[in-house]
Amino acid sequence: MREEEQLIELLRERNWTVTTVESCTGGAISARIVDIPGASDVLREAFVTYCDDAKHSLAGVSLKTLKEYTAVSSQTAEEMALGGAERAGADVALSSTGIAGPGGTERFPAGLVYIACAIHGAAVTRKFLFPGDRNEVRRQAVREALKLGVAMVKVHEEEQEEEF
Repeated sequence: MREEEQLIELLRERNWTVTTVESCTGGAISARIVDIPGASDVLREAFVTYCDDAKHSLAGVSLKTLKEYTAVSSQTAEEMALGGAERAGADVALSSTGIAGPGGTERFPAGLVYIACAIHGAAVTRKFLFPGDRNEVRRQAVREALKLGVAMVKVHEEEQEEEF
């Protein structure tokens, strides 16, 4: 079963919803989700926040974070996920921000991507340096975002079971 199918199944079982807040993946995470019949049961909204202004206005990323850490940072990815979840009223949010390429710099090389998953107000962020051209970087980022979503929903469930 593909990651997006697993995620939809896990969310349906919990009666949870998901949103995406995407920069370097440009809506490809949400596209993979909506490829699956029944995605409308779980997908609330999808934000493409390609520029800093959109990250701020649509996802609530603070201007201080964008200035201090830049758009390509774990802090921004986390704020994108947390803000997107809050604004969409979703239980889970997946975010991506990075440099798909070509180009990049020494500090921000092509392939550098931060992915975050927020669940009920808590977020986890992962840093990746993907090889390949622009499209390959984006494909890998989408897959890793979906994998992180699946893993975090499962972990959240285990943590809830341990509390009882």
